[in-house]
Amino acid sequence: MKRRIIAVLIACSIQSVALSQSWQSKIVSTGTDGRLVYKADAEGNRIPDFSYAGYRNGAVPVPRIAVVDSVGPIAGDNTASIQAAINRVAARPLDAQGFRGALFMKAGRYRVSRTIYLNASGVVVRGAGDGADSLSNTIIYATGDSVSQTTVLVAGGGTGGSNTSAWSGALTLNASIMTDSVHVGDRQFEVSSASQFAVGDNVVIVHQKTTPWLRAINFGGVPNDTGTASYWAGQSIPITYNRFITAITGTTITIDAPVFTTMVRGLSACYMYKTNRSGILTNIGIEYLRVDINNYYNQHPAINGDEKKHSLDAILLGKIEDAWVRRCTALHFTQSGFKTSVATRVTIDSCSAIDPISIITGERRYNFNTAVASQLILFSNCYASYARHACVSNGTSTVSGIVFHNITSEWSLASSEGHRLWSQGMLYDNFRDINTSMSAGSTVLGLYNRGNYGSGHGWAAVHSVAWNCSTGTSRIVIQKPPTAQNYAIGCIASVTGSGPFAGAQGYVEGTNVAGVHPQSLYKAQLAERLNAATGVDRSASCIPESMRLEQNFPNPFNPTTSIRYRIPAATHVRLEIVDCLGRVLTILVNGMQEAGEYEARWNAAAHSSGIYFCRLNSGQRVETMKMVLAK
Repeated sequence: MKRRIIAVLIACSIQSVALSQSWQSKIVSTGTDGRLVYKADAEGNRIPDFSYAGYRNGAVPVPRIAVVDSVGPIAGDNTASIQAAINRVAARPLDAQGFRGALFMKAGRYRVSRTIYLNASGVVVRGAGDGADSLSNTIIYATGDSVSQTTVLVAGGGTGGSNTSAWSGALTLNASIMTDSVHVGDRQFEVSSASQFAVGDNVVIVHQKTTPWLRAINFGGVPNDTGTASYWAGQSIPITYNRFITAITGTTITIDAPVFTTMVRGLSACYMYKTNRSGILTNIGIEYLRVDINNYYNQHPAINGDEKKHSLDAILLGKIEDAWVRRCTALHFTQSGFKTSVATRVTIDSCSAIDPISIITGERRYNFNTAVASQLILFSNCYASYARHACVSNGTSTVSGIVFHNITSEWSLASSEGHRLWSQGMLYDNFRDINTSMSAGSTVLGLYNRGNYGSGHGWAAVHSVAWNCSTGTSRIVIQKPPTAQNYAIGCIASVTGSGPFAGAQGYVEGTNVAGVHPQSLYKAQLAERLNAATGVDRSASCIPESMRLEQNFPNPFNPTTSIRYRIPAATHVRLEIVDCLGRVLTILVNGMQEAGEYEARWNAAAHSSGIYFCRLNSGQRVETMKMVLAK
């Protein structure tokens, strides 16, 4: 029986289920004034506001930048010609909005043997599309080995393997945080002196690792700890937040986004300093292209079962702020399709990380990977296949404020999760895991204690949330860390507090009860914040101006694909799949829908390889899009 999954993307406060037919959480609900109300537990833990993730804290849409230059494919190695074209755009002056312009990479197949760098602020690289047909799409085909091309495309002030120098600054110009407890979700606190700071300053907040704090969290939850001799005691795990000052009143500081763990002065002497922003680049975008890495591993089996001649990552955003990747596909990577490191306020939208090539162990197949110092990162409307950890935090205590919204993981080999050492503030919002490659009842989403995995990962996720997630009969593990909390609310899944290592069950509510309101916590938090900031209802501005059927992703696909479309007004919608002879194979949508943005999924497992068409009919207009099923 064909699987028909219709995932309504909550656009601009439009709800697919009437409130009378839905239910609300006891700890996050809509009050009589229409605003979200949060309830804290006895320790002061509460669900934080995740809406600050993404490009410019989600306050403005990702922009469309005008093309100022172009490049086309040439025979042989294209590395130098692409880099020269990027450098031409980088040499242009910044405009008033902080952009130099977009480089258009014409449709075609570009063989590259070395890393390509977007290493100037204000530069956007845009392709013709992320499909597999080089006649109409832009394909960067990476041929380099792991020495010359660890990463195919690097955006920002970092390099393919550099995770150092996160938010450097003059530590002598710091101020102690005097508030006894700055709770998770807070944006305001007292400092010893505010005289050296000004509104708009980029500051770093530091919660130091101390023995009292380690004792309070049971030394990370690693079994057989012996006090200060524990594994966590020997690790560098300060909690840091990269923020901007939005207000100063006396010695009270207000920052642009919340903290994602509770900072208790009696456990750690926290402080704040102004960073010098050394090497941080901004306003960089990557759009509508495909990064395909040469399958050297399978072509050369004599390399002793590892990937020594194969690029690790497709796209890395490193030492970067206010950047984005949209409608890109990465495939045949070893470690990551999309990776962030020393990155803040990044949006990765409608991207696919598929078909990695690697052994099934170790630091492999982290399709969407937030590495060290990744903060306020938004992944939205993305797809992963054959991942070990499809959506993962791998940067320890410097990672926080990560949103995985409307993500589908297919054929997973292990769980999406907070991976190690006190990653904070991760939201899995409408996350779906389907067709898992693991045995029935396996864990596909984990906010839990990883104990001595990886020599001591311990409490890997804190103050993190699984909201309205769907994993079928596969497990979601939710455990409560000492001094903190994790949550699973409204999930259609097998939810448990029983993990591989000891830990009490976290907060679990509404398991296998459909209709949680809001359907998307992230979307509801964002709409509320933007409405409050402007004093007007911003929801109407999100209504599409015209009907549009977007290219499916992934494409080619096997056997499932996502189809997104937009309608500008309430109308009867019919979305159907037809073959080359015009025969209707299946109807995905057939009924009235409100104005907004929607997504449908088609499972073509019952059909053979070939070309198919998706047709969107609103009664007054018809749009058709070609899709390729490749088995």
